[in-house]
Amino acid sequence: MNTQSHPFDLAIRLVPEGEDCSRGATSPAYANMVGPFGGITCAVLLQAVLMHPQRQGDPIALTVNFAAPISDGAFRIEARPVRTNRSTQHWVVQLTQEDGVAATATATLAMRRDTWSVPEAMPPSEIPPASALAPMPHAGAPAWVRSYDLRFAEGGLPSAFDGREQPHSRSEVWVRDEPPRPLDFLSLAAICDSFFPRIFLRRRTFTPVGTVSLTSFFHADAQMLARQSDRHVLGAARAMNYRNGFFDQSAEIWSDDGQLLASSHQIVYFRD
Repeated sequence: MNTQSHPFDLAIRLVPEGEDCSRGATSPAYANMVGPFGGITCAVLLQAVLMHPQRQGDPIALTVNFAAPISDGAFRIEARPVRTNRSTQHWVVQLTQEDGVAATATATLAMRRDTWSVPEAMPPSEIPPASALAPMPHAGAPAWVRSYDLRFAEGGLPSAFDGREQPHSRSEVWVRDEPPRPLDFLSLAAICDSFFPRIFLRRRTFTPVGTVSLTSFFHADAQMLARQSDRHVLGAARAMNYRNGFFDQSAEIWSDDGQLLASSHQIVYFRD
């Protein structure tokens, strides 16, 4: 499929309005229970940076703060470079709708160079290949779930929300855009938020939730993403703490040959 006509690329399409501003609109293909899927919001905010004429380098970090529910329809994004150094470039981004600011972000780009490099984190072990696992059924799921091929080795959504609390909320899942699309920084930013809220797994109860802030770190360079192409990546997610209406969850995204592509951490509101 031509990436320009892929549902993901249509969802993050922006029309420039001057140097720092652009306009876009939410996409039904990435609708969530309330507003758009958070990952597509991360991607479109990053897109505003990557398409900016003053952009220098590739993303290494993105923090998105979800200030208010995003309504279906049009939005405006302002992306401004606030500091450019020899190795890094720093951005402030804001998404607004008629009723005010709905999301803010900071992004850091870098001009990577060849240096001593070594991994310390290790990918999940003894995970069956994606081809050996069945895709997650989409029946009854929000629209955004149908935009991904999710194949769980562990920690899929419970078959019943029966309130039987589990001892942990770990998930290990192969994930790929559906239909397939070559991986890039934008789709990787969205995949960092493709894990179901950990409280759904831990409590086996459908609980109203909403991400408040999500930070993703990009460890891959453009060449690593190009090598991955449109094959499944391996995601691993877990929570660390649930307390007084908020919980956090961490995630790692690995290439199918064991390279860490990205890691993320988010804080999530829940209503008991």
